[in-house]
Amino acid sequence: MDEDISIINSNTRNEKIKNFFLDNKKKLILIISSLIIILVGYFSFKEYLKKQNIIISDKYYSIIINHTETNKDKTITDLIRLVENKNTTYSPLALFYIIDNNLISEVTKINELFDIVIQDLSLDKEIKNLIIYKKALYNADHKSENELLEILNPIINSKSVWKSHSLYLMGEYFFSKNQKEKSKEFYNEIIILENANKNLKVEAQKRLNRDLSE
Repeated sequence: MDEDISIINSNTRNEKIKNFFLDNKKKLILIISSLIIILVGYFSFKEYLKKQNIIISDKYYSIIINHTETNKDKTITDLIRLVENKNTTYSPLALFYIIDNNLISEVTKINELFDIVIQDLSLDKEIKNLIIYKKALYNADHKSENELLEILNPIINSKSVWKSHSLYLMGEYFFSKNQKEKSKEFYNEIIILENANKNLKVEAQKRLNRDLSE
């Protein structure tokens, strides 16, 4: 008896499953088709990005290998385009190549390129902080103290590994302006900072002992 009931239940369950698939055949086909399309699209897009990255990489190395004084203008144009392409690897590299080789003297233009890299690229947090620090370093001779602090505030108000570098930059900035009290504040912050760069902590202490001990 129990065996008969078990067989009936099994048959009923199988019948329900069969009916479910029959009744929802179109929906199931649509769902499966959509999943296949999504997966194909995802892997196709990844492959596209990979190919694009190779193209951009080849372009970057071609530009710097062929850079000479005679084709300087073309080099600048091509590197600016690479920055504007907003590639997480080669846009920053293109910008730093421009700066390191003094290809553009206009501070405003360099800052525009910095802003593209900082604001428009999906970078790792600490890489972005490094680029912010480099922007401040580039502008140290051009900007006022308020402008420089505005650039560095995202780092100074964080626990970034670049915080001690930013504090040291501001300390040196104020020291060069003979604003010793302001300078001391930033050096002292480095001294008490837990994750401060060891070398910068030593240099900050030297500056405090040697030049700001009065």
